[in-house]
Amino acid sequence: MKKYFNVFLEFDKDIIHSTIHNAVKQDLKGYVCAIESNNLSIANKDIHFNKVVNEALVNVCDGSNIARFLGKLYDKNFTSYIGNDIFNYFIAQKTYTHYFLGNTEEILYKLKEQLIHIDPRVNNMPFESLPFKKVEDFDYKKIATKINRQSPDLIWVSLGAPKQELFMYNLLPYLNRGVMFGVGAAFNYSAKTGPVKRAPQWMLNAKLEWLYRACEEPKKNIPRYWNFIKLLPSLIYQEKRLIRSTNQTKQL
Repeated sequence: MKKYFNVFLEFDKDIIHSTIHNAVKQDLKGYVCAIESNNLSIANKDIHFNKVVNEALVNVCDGSNIARFLGKLYDKNFTSYIGNDIFNYFIAQKTYTHYFLGNTEEILYKLKEQLIHIDPRVNNMPFESLPFKKVEDFDYKKIATKINRQSPDLIWVSLGAPKQELFMYNLLPYLNRGVMFGVGAAFNYSAKTGPVKRAPQWMLNAKLEWLYRACEEPKKNIPRYWNFIKLLPSLIYQEKRLIRSTNQTKQL
C-alpha cells in the first residue's frame, strides 16, 4: 500500500484479493477498511483514528471522487472498490467461511435468505446483531470468544463508519484468526429490504453513487460530504507538495 491523503490505500484489486487470501491461508488476523470521504476526513482530523485505519491489513478506496482526484494528481487510472462489491466478490468465491456481525435482526434474516442462493453453505454460518451502544462499551472479549469458537475466515462488520473501524481495531487483540471487513451498508444492499438501497446501475456506471446517497439520507450524508469538500483543498495541496518533493529527490 502507498499513503495517499495521509491514509494507506491499495488500488490494485489483485493485490487486495491476494493479501486477504494469503492472510486466511496463513491463519493470520487483521482488518480491512473501506475508505470513503467520511472516514478519510476523520482520519485527517483525529490522530487515533488515523492510526486505526493505517494499521489495517489493507485499505480499499470506497470513494469514486477520492479515486478521481488522486488519479488526476498522479496521472494514473485509479478506480474505487466499493465495500458492497468486495463483499459480493468474496461471497461469490464459495470457498471461505464467514461470520456476519452487526446491523439489525431483520436485515440479517433477509441477508441470509439472499446469500443462500449464492452459496448454500451460508445457511450454517453465524449471523449476529449487536446492541446499540458506544464503541467503547462493547464486551470485546465476549464477542471474540463467540467468533473464535467458529474460527471463520472472514468476519463482516456492519456498524457504519467510523464506528466499525474502531470496533475492528478494538476486537482484533482478542481474535485468534480471521480477516474483518468494515462494510457499512453492504448488508442492507444485499438484503434487498428496508429504506437503505444501492443506487441504480446507471448512477453506478456514472460514478454518482455519492449523489444518490446524499439524496437518500441528506441529514446524514450531506454534512459528511461538506466536511470532505472543506478539507479537500488542503489535502490536494499537501499531496502536490509531496509529489514535487518525491520528484526532486528522484532527480538528485
